[in-house]
Amino acid sequence: MSNDSTTSGYLTPIGLSPEYDEGLERLISRWIRGLTGLEKNVVYRRWTDPQIQIPKNGTTWCAFGIAGVQEDANPAYIQGDESAEQWSHETIDILCCFYGPQGMSMVTRFRDGLFVSQNNDELKKNSLTLLDSGRIFNLPELINNQWVRRYDITVRLRRKIIREYGIKSLVEAPVQFFGE
Repeated sequence: MSNDSTTSGYLTPIGLSPEYDEGLERLISRWIRGLTGLEKNVVYRRWTDPQIQIPKNGTTWCAFGIAGVQEDANPAYIQGDESAEQWSHETIDILCCFYGPQGMSMVTRFRDGLFVSQNNDELKKNSLTLLDSGRIFNLPELINNQWVRRYDITVRLRRKIIREYGIKSLVEAPVQFFGE
């Protein structure tokens, strides 16, 4: 079955695709750890199946989740001879929840680290960049009948998405012109 415009039917992207799912979550986890100094074993994806065992009370830790992905309207199409590229931009909303006795220290360290250009340069190596961050909310949570400090912040990242499709350029057409 052909996956180009020489035959009718649906086209799927060819070539490499951007990171999504666990690959994107691993990038975000490394970014959070890099800005806060938290160890790998205390930075978790927020919504998993099965749910990860949370640390014991008295531990400072972070849970994060991708809350939404918004693509800009009207992607651009760049036609080449053998394929076309679709260019668009995505905004990725990430909810970060910092728990424990040093939760406020960690969330403010994270927030301040967002705006250090060298930290954003590390994100850019993975085709991501900081768009903005929201305010910090103090939202204590009852876990195992104990109140645990919790501080939430939402961060928005941007990235350019390029998908390649097998749309061939029209090079010649069997057309004859008659008359003057």
